[in-house]
Amino acid sequence: MEKITSLAKRRGFIFQGSEIYGGYQGFWDYGPAGVEMKNNIKKEWWKYTVYDREDVVGIDAAIIMNPTVWEKSGHLKAFTDPLVECKVCHKRVRADNEEAVADHEKTHKDKKDIWTEPKTFNLMTEVLLGTTEPKEKSYLRGEITQGAFVDFRNVVDSTRVRIPFGIAQIGKAFRNEITPGNLTFRSREFEQMELEYFVKPDEEDSKKIFEYWKEKRKRWYEDLGIDPKKLRFHDHEPEKRAHYAKYATDLEYEAPFGWSEFEGIHHRGDFDLGNHNLSYRDNLTGEEYTPWVIETSGGVDRAMLFFLIDAYREDGERIYLKLNPKIAPYKVAVFPLLANKPELLAKAKEIYKNLKQKLNVVWDDRGNIGKRYFAQDEIGTPWCVTVDFESLNDATVTVRDRDSAKQERIAIDNLTEYFQNKLAA
Repeated sequence: MEKITSLAKRRGFIFQGSEIYGGYQGFWDYGPAGVEMKNNIKKEWWKYTVYDREDVVGIDAAIIMNPTVWEKSGHLKAFTDPLVECKVCHKRVRADNEEAVADHEKTHKDKKDIWTEPKTFNLMTEVLLGTTEPKEKSYLRGEITQGAFVDFRNVVDSTRVRIPFGIAQIGKAFRNEITPGNLTFRSREFEQMELEYFVKPDEEDSKKIFEYWKEKRKRWYEDLGIDPKKLRFHDHEPEKRAHYAKYATDLEYEAPFGWSEFEGIHHRGDFDLGNHNLSYRDNLTGEEYTPWVIETSGGVDRAMLFFLIDAYREDGERIYLKLNPKIAPYKVAVFPLLANKPELLAKAKEIYKNLKQKLNVVWDDRGNIGKRYFAQDEIGTPWCVTVDFESLNDATVTVRDRDSAKQERIAIDNLTEYFQNKLAA
């Protein structure tokens, strides 16, 4: 994790939020490379979940909702974590975070019975709205899920969707986490990508759909480069499921800090639509019922963190990120062999501008060619284009592959097609 954290800052992926003022625990900023990679992940998820299907539509619900939403959903009562406080220094940690509890106990080796009894701690983040006192208390959403439910009727009435269908969205959520940690893994501000898939209330069919979405979500990560050996499902035992869940499983990744959840697949039954008194009427058959919901809920920040961890490679002195080109921050880097030669600089700029019309391309003319390759390897750029003196004579350039470090000469006129074919492979 130290290597990943260092690389993430050094190459512009992730910065500590408000770092010049000492930072703010649980909040992170995404730098130039980070925001590109994060957007690529979201783009691939949206394509896979919405554009490639005929039964899913998207929404973008508000972050702040009428407080009644959270009362009906049960968040004001049940959205809690167990909290214990150290009797010696009064530090608070989650009682179920065994690592945090053990680490803190090491600081008080000579003490026994240092913890208070666990108390429930609500994770909802309060906000005050209005221009006059008393202001109205509301909440930053603790999950984006409820947006799909409160907009359910509007979506059905304004589109041609028929059950089974899904509502997808990507958006920010906020939780008043007690012990943020492991870079962006546990944060107070984070982004989710979720699908709420509505089905008929049928036990057998809904179980099949639940299993279908489990495999679809796992395959998505594998197709984008995550090592299948580092992925597993952790099915919730009946006694450990949320009270509304018929089935629940976590998709986990074997991170340096242990197996960790980064997406949940849940069979929520009719709990949510039922609590909001919403039903569905089939306009062809006249049948009316409260749909059941199969949910896939993934963390954008956690996914990106695990993509970075999984892609990290050391090959002797060389460090590179073996990212799938689809989610790599930049697809191609372009640079002149020598930055102080006007003719090379002009030709490289011309190629850069032409490629930039179709691809996300980065320009680099700092230092020598070796340092530029080194920097682009650490960013995870799949291909580097170098314009040299030979390019001026035969209209070809050197294209270097990130993973193999092999080079080949490609005609300048063929570059766009060459990279588009590579990305489509």
